[in-house]
Amino acid sequence: MSESAHGTGTPSPAPVVTVKVPAAFHALTGGRRLFSVEGESIREVLVRLDRAAPGLLDKIVDGDQRVKRYVNVYLNDDDIRGLDGLETKVGRDDLVWIIPAVAGGSGEPGGRGSR
Repeated sequence: MSESAHGTGTPSPAPVVTVKVPAAFHALTGGRRLFSVEGESIREVLVRLDRAAPGLLDKIVDGDQRVKRYVNVYLNDDDIRGLDGLETKVGRDDLVWIIPAVAGGSGEPGGRGSR
């Protein structure tokens, strides 16, 4: 843990980030969309978020401790898969977005599928 800049030797608190949770997970959050969560990495933030919304971590992280392929986690504007994954460090006032992946469509312009 880092020390404070004041030279007192006491650890400084972990950054507080805002986590935006999509509607797909609102059953686990009691309808809450935004959370303020302390943590130094995405992993710490998600573990602490799971304390406020039990079961949420299982919807985001798989058994191999990686973000599930149908879920995207962004730190501000960056997908954490292109950063350090769950070990990505966060800073004070960062925004963490949890976004379910969207797939589908007809594959044809105009929205008409093959028959």
